Amino acid sequence: MSRDSSASSGLEYYIRGQHDTEARGPFTAEQLASLTESSDPAKSVTPETFYYDNVTDQWATIGSHAELKATLWPEKKKLGFKQKDFKVINIEQADSAAPITVQDFLAAAEGKTKETKGKADRSIAMMNAAQWGTRSAALICLLSAVALLLPSIEVVLALDWAKLGSQPFILLGLVDAFIGLLLLLGVISIYPFIRFRAAFGLGFLGVVFIAQNQYAPALAIAAGSLGLYFSTIFLSYIPLALAALLGVGGMALLTTMAYL
Repeated sequence: MSRDSSASSGLEYYIRGQHDTEARGPFTAEQLASLTESSDPAKSVTPETFYYDNVTDQWATIGSHAELKATLWPEKKKLGFKQKDFKVINIEQADSAAPITVQDFLAAAEGKTKETKGKADRSIAMMNAAQWGTRSAALICLLSAVALLLPSIEVVLALDWAKLGSQPFILLGLVDAFIGLLLLLGVISIYPFIRFRAAFGLGFLGVVFIAQNQYAPALAIAAGSLGLYFSTIFLSYIPLALAALLGVGGMALLTTMAYL
């Protein structure tokens, strides 16, 4: 979704609130306009609501998109009197203040000035953490796919559909590969399914390995599944990094054991 394209040209938008972990949508500009009048705070759309920009692969507030904002909240012309211009009498006092530059505005927005230090917008850090969470989940899913498909790679390459359908590990590996590719493309609307996949893998694969007295693969599956689940939950760097390390480490260990 290009920021330069018309907001009324049929584009669809994914949106989320500042503290939401899941996105909503897709919505057209007309549907978003109707949500601006919603009385339900959980569904209403404001200029502070985030939308996903596919061009920059980032979340941004609707208020920062001038054309979309004008479409959702068109300005109404106001009647009034022309304001009279006033001249500064105390010229020396006005000239004594240092002019405000663009760099000053940028520094204030990033919390780097004396007045704004420690007050930087947390939503920017949350959006960046969410992007890293998506990439971590994609890597975990791709490693899981390799670990599940590697022992039966000859069957996969031969495209023997009868054998493919009779081996649940292969089917689950193909699902993981598909999920990983979707996440690399920035599709975050599948987060609920990913969490279900993590819980299913922890339960089903864990039971299968424990029943075969293979405790090391069971532990690797547990670590990978937990890391995958929490990579879609956390929106701060430290817990997200721990979840990513747990998930990638578990699935990498499972891949190593499948190769050996």
